[in-house]
Amino acid sequence: MALKDAAYDVDNAITREGRRGMSYENAFGGILSFMRRNYSKDLVDVDIAITGIPFDQAVTNRPGSRFGPRAIREASTLQPCDPPYGWDINPLEDFDIVDYGDLAFDYANVAAFPAQLTDHIRGILKHECGALSFGGDHYVTFPILRAFAEKFGPVALVHFDAHSDTWPDDDMNRIDHGTMFYKAVKEGLIIPEKSVQIGIRTQNDYDAGVHVIDAPLVHRQTPDETAIQIKNIVGDHPVYLTFDIDCLDPAFAPGTGTPVWGGLSSAQAAAILRNIRGINMVGGDVVEVSPQYDTSGATAVAGAHAAMELVCLYCWNLRAKNA
Repeated sequence: MALKDAAYDVDNAITREGRRGMSYENAFGGILSFMRRNYSKDLVDVDIAITGIPFDQAVTNRPGSRFGPRAIREASTLQPCDPPYGWDINPLEDFDIVDYGDLAFDYANVAAFPAQLTDHIRGILKHECGALSFGGDHYVTFPILRAFAEKFGPVALVHFDAHSDTWPDDDMNRIDHGTMFYKAVKEGLIIPEKSVQIGIRTQNDYDAGVHVIDAPLVHRQTPDETAIQIKNIVGDHPVYLTFDIDCLDPAFAPGTGTPVWGGLSSAQAAAILRNIRGINMVGGDVVEVSPQYDTSGATAVAGAHAAMELVCLYCWNLRAKNA
């Protein structure tokens, strides 16, 4: 049946009838959307809206993550013909997921960008659906967190990264992808004692009170142990999960702006994400995919897989709440 469908299906992002179901469209053709989901601005009764944030003007090294949303969507076309591996749910069949498209903004008016992004996410959350965003550089998480904190109150942050991004910066108008979690703590958007960073391997003497499971510790213990630590820290508090692709070692994800050796493997990240099922995840993002630095496409593939794991985490939690 799948082979038959592949011969006739095309452009499922705009031709699919209904929001649910697998896609057997040829991976190498057709209009790109995340996991071949419908492009839609109608969020009534939607479970998750996917949105791209093609902004990379806060970087400290290599730009290019503005192309991340497009690359993640393209890489995701390899996945929607199979249920997600290692899960007892299939969000593509059982939940209403749409691709909401990208944020529109004036690239030459950087100062206006944060408020525009907060308003964009606020517009999604008012429909009582989840929001999964693709960066863009990691600064984008900060304006997104403002919208989530408005709705849920201060959240627990689960943060996969090579960098803590808590370097002190008291100028709240500066737009920098290395200081936004310092500002998020200061602004009361996240609860530091309920938050945890995984994969850190760059020196920063200030942790803002956030728990740190650094990369050497992840390597010394099993993914199960790391997952248990994460779950014990966040408890049942609403969680925002941000996955910076540079948490992975450059051997697995070279296409990023600030690569650091000694990182997590794809296998470690996959196992940890699957083993934290049950956290009260309310939203998340995948950031810092810069496809032009990786001719193999492996970084975008990793980003697409990480994004689907986040979809599964959200849907697993949603199913539990509705049971």
